[in-house]
Amino acid sequence: MTGTLAVALAARKIPTQPDRLSAEVEGIIENVDGKPLVTSIKVHYKVKVPRGKREEALRAIEVHEKGCPASQSVKRGITIEWDGHVEEE
Repeated sequence: MTGTLAVALAARKIPTQPDRLSAEVEGIIENVDGKPLVTSIKVHYKVKVPRGKREEALRAIEVHEKGCPASQSVKRGITIEWDGHVEEE
């Protein structure tokens, strides 16, 4: 998902390198029918953007999941939540 967000940001001319985009990811594992399964994934993005690009970055975070092959593949059985913190420099 982070790679898809990086592409969405690049399309908006928002640089992601070096150290401008990071993600903290948490997988929730639950016992389902006696087996440990990943049931939920939580992603928290941190994005540093140039002044005046905050709204564009927030929009990229909002829509990136729809174009992410990994997210689209696993969301049938795993809940995916994401949010983001955007800091202007």
